[in-house]
Amino acid sequence: MIRAPFADRPLADGHLIDLRDVVKDYVTDAGPFRALAQVSLQVDAGEFIAVVGRSGSGKSTLMNMVTGIDRPTAGSLVVGGTNLSKLSESRMAQWRGRTVGVIFQFFQLLPTLTVVENVMLPMDFAGLWSPRERLERAMHLLELVGLADQASKLPASTSGGQQQRAAIARSLANDPPIIVADEPTGNLDSVTAEEVFTLFQSLVDGGRTVVMVTHDHDLAARTRRIVHMVDGRILDGTLEEPSAA
Repeated sequence: MIRAPFADRPLADGHLIDLRDVVKDYVTDAGPFRALAQVSLQVDAGEFIAVVGRSGSGKSTLMNMVTGIDRPTAGSLVVGGTNLSKLSESRMAQWRGRTVGVIFQFFQLLPTLTVVENVMLPMDFAGLWSPRERLERAMHLLELVGLADQASKLPASTSGGQQQRAAIARSLANDPPIIVADEPTGNLDSVTAEEVFTLFQSLVDGGRTVVMVTHDHDLAARTRRIVHMVDGRILDGTLEEPSAA
């Protein structure tokens, strides 16, 4: 089990993630496009939820709202007790670096940095810990994901599953309470996908909150809650018991 030091810190009152009537409009060459239509979603600390839906349903836009990558056109967006609509771009970057760990389908590791240097990078950007402490912490995180023996390699010298585990270690670098994963198993074989899912479950068991976008309905069914999205709306966010797998 991966224990989270942040779990001992007091959290803000209320939900860890709280979206109320969030609307997101884009202006395209074909005209205005509404990606999110009055979406409301509340997620509490320690939850493991899956967001499912067809391409274009609004899943990625929803994730961009939660991570502060994009801003809503209307509605209320509070994450970790912070109203994201009121943050400047510089403060948003600082908030994101300390609050949310993001994992992408295509790993997004920098190819010219070693695995351990990729994990250290968010600490450097956030100005957290000394250089020696960053290295020690990065190696500890790589040990947690079973990748310490790959630390000095470049990403291209490792497998897809190893790169995804390195990306998970990087997402934990600044000890964020929230992990957002966008199709984290989409490019992995079934065995490696199972390993990654098990790692996410360990993070939740350790106190973190995981929001996972996925097309894999079998994996989604094993989380505690499935959020179904269709045409920029949430159909439901009801609790579902994990299957006995």
